[in-house]
Amino acid sequence: MLETPNISDAEWEVMKICWLKSACTANEIVRALEHHTDWKPNTVKTLIGRLVKKGALGYKEEGKLYIYYPLVAEEECIKAESKSFLTRVFGGAIKPMLVTFLQEEKLSQDEIKELKQLLEARKD
Repeated sequence: MLETPNISDAEWEVMKICWLKSACTANEIVRALEHHTDWKPNTVKTLIGRLVKKGALGYKEEGKLYIYYPLVAEEECIKAESKSFLTRVFGGAIKPMLVTFLQEEKLSQDEIKELKQLLEARKD
């Protein structure tokens, strides 16, 4: 299996668009990002180029257009990023991370119930 590429915070924004649309042009990505970033089109195109180099995005030519599509699944990138975060911040130990989040975040009763169910399922 190929190693999941290391994706920067800015690149994550581009990937989110690509995962959502599954295939899009650079201009579609620029338009989708212009509502919540102040990035220039060239910045977005640079990020797309980096993602292609890293193997996170692929492309096909259709006439004069390049259609970009994800080569890595969102779930795989989330798993890799979670492991990286856990290792960097908590030395790979999950308990201190969970304790920190549980102490700092407000949880609804439904969220608490779901977490309890997940923990119960892990007992087996």
